[in-house]
Amino acid sequence: MKKEIILTKDGSTSIFLPELNETYHSKFGAIQEANHVFIKNGLSLINDKSVFILEIGFGTGLNAFITFLEAIKTNQTINYVGVEAFPVELDVVKELNYVSELEAIQYQAIFNEMHQSKWEIENEITSNFNLTKREQKFEDISDSEKFNLIYFDAFGFDVQPELWNEEIFQKMYDAMLPNGVLVTYACRTTIKNAMKQAGFKVEKLPGAPGKREMLRAIKD
Repeated sequence: MKKEIILTKDGSTSIFLPELNETYHSKFGAIQEANHVFIKNGLSLINDKSVFILEIGFGTGLNAFITFLEAIKTNQTINYVGVEAFPVELDVVKELNYVSELEAIQYQAIFNEMHQSKWEIENEITSNFNLTKREQKFEDISDSEKFNLIYFDAFGFDVQPELWNEEIFQKMYDAMLPNGVLVTYACRTTIKNAMKQAGFKVEKLPGAPGKREMLRAIKD
């Protein structure tokens, strides 16, 4: 599938898929959205020194990289599992500007390693960041009570509604530890109801810049 690099409003890049008319991130700002949804309203709630994260849609690696940067500040150890059915090609990754836009040039090699590391095994990226990339369809996930936090960053409901139903969210619920947190940029009644049917306690929160609302779901 053809991929085009676009510039979002905060100066950070994203990928646009003309065939689906879908972008990997918000056109209002890729980095702004990632920080707001996944760090501010997700990781910041987890006080454990060792955090287990599942990302639904590893994609460009932006969420993994900003999580790595945040863990340096919080002195947390991150055990990160990124699930991606269609990995982004390395030549496309090289066109992304996240490292420079985040003023993290000293960690360019870390960002590169996240993409160049092997799939299906645990990679020690640094002493406090372990990364496992799984080339897997989301509907095939079968983890049980493993994760403190889930970044649900699948393509939008209009493009792939089958990724936002009760069955998928039941898999997310089963994969989480008690009191686990799931955050996503999306917010529509159909999604909220699917989360509730899977057993989650769901709340609406202010969305990232350019978006009115987002959802956070808690496993009781």
